[in-house]
Amino acid sequence: MSHLPSPPQKHKGEHKGHGLPRGSERGSSARDKDRSVTVNSTVPMPVGGKGSRTSCSPSTLQKVPNRLINEKSPYLLQHAYNPVDWYLWGQEAFDKARKENKPIFLSVGYSTCHWCHMMEEESFQNEEIGRLLSEDFVSVKVDREERPDVDKVYMTFVQATSSGGGWPMNVWLTPNLQPIVGGTYFPPEDGLTRVGFRTVLLRIREQWKQNRNTLLENSQRVTTALLARSEISMGDRQVPPSAATMNSRCFQQLDEGYDEEYGGFAEAPKFPTPVILNFLFSYWLSHRLTQDGSRAQQMALHTLKMMANGGIRDHVGQGFHRYSTDRQWHIPHFEKMLYDQAQLAVAYTQAFQISGDEFYSDVAKGILQYVARNLSHRSGGFYSAEDADSPPERGMRPKEGAFYVWTVKEVQQLLPEPVLGATEPLTSGQLLMKHYGLTEAGNISPSQDPKGELQGQNVLTVRYSLELTAARFGLDVDAVRTLLNTGLDKLFQARKHRPKPHLDSKMLAAWNGLMVSGYAVTGAVLGLERLITYAVNGAKFLKRHMFDVASGRLMRTCYAGPGGTIEHSNPPCWGFLEDYAFVVRGLLDLYEASQESSWLEWALRLQDTQDRLFWDSRGGGYFSSEAELGAGLPLRLKDDQDGAEPSANSVSAHNLLRLHGFTGHKDWMDKCVRLLTAFSERMRRVPVALPEMVRALSAHQQTLKQIVICGDPQAKDTKALLQCVHSIYIPNKVLILANGDPSSFLSRQLPFLSTLRRLEDRATAYVCEDQACSMPVTEPCDLRKLLHP
Repeated sequence: MSHLPSPPQKHKGEHKGHGLPRGSERGSSARDKDRSVTVNSTVPMPVGGKGSRTSCSPSTLQKVPNRLINEKSPYLLQHAYNPVDWYLWGQEAFDKARKENKPIFLSVGYSTCHWCHMMEEESFQNEEIGRLLSEDFVSVKVDREERPDVDKVYMTFVQATSSGGGWPMNVWLTPNLQPIVGGTYFPPEDGLTRVGFRTVLLRIREQWKQNRNTLLENSQRVTTALLARSEISMGDRQVPPSAATMNSRCFQQLDEGYDEEYGGFAEAPKFPTPVILNFLFSYWLSHRLTQDGSRAQQMALHTLKMMANGGIRDHVGQGFHRYSTDRQWHIPHFEKMLYDQAQLAVAYTQAFQISGDEFYSDVAKGILQYVARNLSHRSGGFYSAEDADSPPERGMRPKEGAFYVWTVKEVQQLLPEPVLGATEPLTSGQLLMKHYGLTEAGNISPSQDPKGELQGQNVLTVRYSLELTAARFGLDVDAVRTLLNTGLDKLFQARKHRPKPHLDSKMLAAWNGLMVSGYAVTGAVLGLERLITYAVNGAKFLKRHMFDVASGRLMRTCYAGPGGTIEHSNPPCWGFLEDYAFVVRGLLDLYEASQESSWLEWALRLQDTQDRLFWDSRGGGYFSSEAELGAGLPLRLKDDQDGAEPSANSVSAHNLLRLHGFTGHKDWMDKCVRLLTAFSERMRRVPVALPEMVRALSAHQQTLKQIVICGDPQAKDTKALLQCVHSIYIPNKVLILANGDPSSFLSRQLPFLSTLRRLEDRATAYVCEDQACSMPVTEPCDLRKLLHP
């Protein structure tokens, strides 16, 4: 990023960040550390670094497209005019490498990745580098969001053999796909303390010619070590570890890394990591009468408040940027990812459930407003991301953050109106600048802007409470709130005229599943049917455009085509474990929000397909990819970290528990136990790396509540009881609507439902555990007492 501190000895890339505190199993790979890798002394790979961002002159650019021009992926299309003979990941490239006995150069990134743009501009547009890549290597370009399996395998190698990982990820492979050496971003040319990409290519070419056998032996040795290190299996264990012990250790590790002043769990960069906040809320609920429980709640709520007040939140257009480059949540990496919006909407909604503070629900609604406006296809699907970079003005070279930053002059011109009743002369612009910390010199420190691109620019970040700002100028709090909202709206209208960041209009099943959850949970808790409608439309989109009825399989991707159409790659990109896990979670959340049993039925079918395609019948748990799809890859992995997104195995553990609660099918409970047992060693070693799975472990070792509402779905008394349930934070439950029809889907799954009766023909609630139910209640206040004693 253009504004990250850039010590010359460091080698940068888009961080493989997880925001976990120190003590994570993989260390803090999100740091600005050396990303270059060496696996043996025969290929010395000195530390790379950030080079100057120079572009090739138009006369030297290759105008003839390469084979990527036929792809749908926005990332691959960004490289379609490189003077590089790019191949796709597939048999054609592998056969060429084996036939010509050349190493494979694998380059992995995604379309909104700032450092991917840098490397594309500096190196992949360079004619000489293009010749090297085309003549001496078989060059393969992969969109990590289309092929997370390829990305995960080789990222595991990069992280294991270096001090971190990130994107772009560049790895050199043998023709048999075993990794030789890898890193992330490389500058094009050598610097004083770093080796450039051209030199790296020349050295690897030379070593391949002179020391090929040594390279192959080392590659085989490293691959064997990675296989052993990455194996996750039940082994001789029969039961998962103690939830109480794992909970306690996970909380203690988080407590040790917690930032008391600004919230969060690292110095910088800081990632939102909703999985950690989810864990803290669950920990609070089960320990709420203890000091540690209160501490967990305070840590999560304070972190969410500081994030919402910081520059990581877009105060003008809403939504959250990907991460903060500083401890204060002030200067973000400006990229916006769908998966962050989805998970943070749920986290802020849960904060509202727990605290009753509408500050949190307003943030959640703002996130979903942003997604509806900027990341939604008219057919109901959700786009992947918006880029960090955009031109400050049309025709100019893109700069990071240009769309989002402001000068004092711009704000003064947009908001010149005097504020009546203030104790001193004051304009609307001056009020907004005071509240959000704008200064004439700009509020971005030179250390965060080494190239000076953001001089005089400001990122809006809340500096004072409404009460303090009002007191400072002798104004009423409500008046200040109105003035600030009006001012932000004027900035929003003005910002519409700026060149917009690139939109990655690819749609991923996994992230759409997360977004269905975001809208469903928030809509249910806040009682907003319009939000639930977005969730319904998202689920319909998934079923219509990303589900193959004949095989019962999900597709990984689809793309926005011209005129609002939906396009697919040919052959289709089939779904990975995370696609099934996240979509099943979304459908379960949508059933509880809408009480439409068709979504629950589809969730069950998808879970059956997931079990068939990904379940490890020998070792327990789920593989991340299908065996057939990953043929040829040196590893078949089970994701073992909850990071920016939760691990699909962690989500699957929760899904299996919920599905057992909805159906009583013992097989799903057995699978959940085997999954948790398989991950026992990972949880024991570093529980903080798997907070979502520790939550699932706790849920399994407690008793899941089946909350049954017997009533007419459209009746007011039924809706009142349902809304009572939604208003309370109860993570370990399933919510079931029993409409009295013994032939209904749920009645067939859970025969005991037919024994539950309405009292005096009124909507009636039961709270059941292990098919033993409470006394019936008909009043929301009585139900609240049962659920929240």
